[in-house]
Amino acid sequence: MPGSESAGPHDRARVLVVNAGSSSLKLSVIGPDDVVTDRCDVDHWDGRADHPELRAYLDRLASRTGPPGPPEAIGHRIVHGGTLFTKPTLIDDRVRTGIDSLTSLAPLHQPRALAGIVAATAVFPVVPQVGCFDTAFHASLPAEASTYALPAAWRDEFGLRKFGFHGLSHSYASRRAAELLGNTDSQQFRVVTCHLGAGSSLAAVHGGRSVETTMGFTPVDGLVMATRSGSVDPGLIAWLASQNRVPPADLADGLEHRSGLAGLAGLTGGSGDMRAVAAAADRGEPAARLALGVHAHRLIACVAAMAAAMNGMDALVFTGGIGEHMPAVRAAAAAGLRFLGVAVDPGRNASAAGDADISAGGAPVRTLVLTAREDLEIARSARAGLQPAGG
Repeated sequence: MPGSESAGPHDRARVLVVNAGSSSLKLSVIGPDDVVTDRCDVDHWDGRADHPELRAYLDRLASRTGPPGPPEAIGHRIVHGGTLFTKPTLIDDRVRTGIDSLTSLAPLHQPRALAGIVAATAVFPVVPQVGCFDTAFHASLPAEASTYALPAAWRDEFGLRKFGFHGLSHSYASRRAAELLGNTDSQQFRVVTCHLGAGSSLAAVHGGRSVETTMGFTPVDGLVMATRSGSVDPGLIAWLASQNRVPPADLADGLEHRSGLAGLAGLTGGSGDMRAVAAAADRGEPAARLALGVHAHRLIACVAAMAAAMNGMDALVFTGGIGEHMPAVRAAAAAGLRFLGVAVDPGRNASAAGDADISAGGAPVRTLVLTAREDLEIARSARAGLQPAGG
């Protein structure tokens, strides 16, 4: 499939994966057979490169003298690559500067990714580090999918285009689905991957390439999420701003942090957690029931749009915290997608654990539940970034 690399000397490198989130930090060491040999989760990371727990873990890895030994490469998840970074990239001073220049597009994540790079460099100064960009998988979007119908002067001056996000998850899920269904060499395999969590997005992946996705210039676009609105009429936002109904700063905060399931369900504390919303709906709370209905409606519509971008689909994949653990969400989506050939077996859907095929017998479209493994995708991307040009 496109994006696969030929065998090379780095294909079995032991990779330290550094996944820096907006408030947490996940570190793991991935061995040559995709086995996790070590792990550390910093749940409340303050974003400092000298965080004691982070430094202690890196020092422990560096002090290893026997098998499996210290890491041979380091892969960093970096949320935004913009148009600068569209593939795994060896990190040097120029790349660090480029990552920093994109901070305005991902202000919560870029500085923390850079802090992770600084921390790793301090302990492993000669180990190659590779930036693995969440936007890179969507760099293959055709122009008709990535271009906004805005004034050309705006697009050119501000670099306005659809970037898409969750690319590491979508890349892994689409390739894993192809493997499980025996389509690893097929350039025609069409899969819609649904990464459903606090942040959610869909991707249409045709022959291993992203050809459409739901998130856009920012991660606010597309599906209804925990606290993000998803797609909203831009005229509505312009109206609120022009009428001085909502201050501009409050508009951005409201769309990002007070909308989505949280805004719909109206739960105490403003929770947008799908489990809490589902529990409230089970208690008969009308707002929570509406929230589930709006979520399902948008999800069904977006899956259909992704399928349309490929003239159909062969498989539908659910991954991420909601996608993996909430059978009711999967069942509701499948019920609205019968016209596309989607059908799930109730028993398989209810009992799905790990990677599972939940398709009903005879369904034209296979439906899978896959464990999200961004760590494996980062390790794979890091190894690819070590390959010489053309390797």
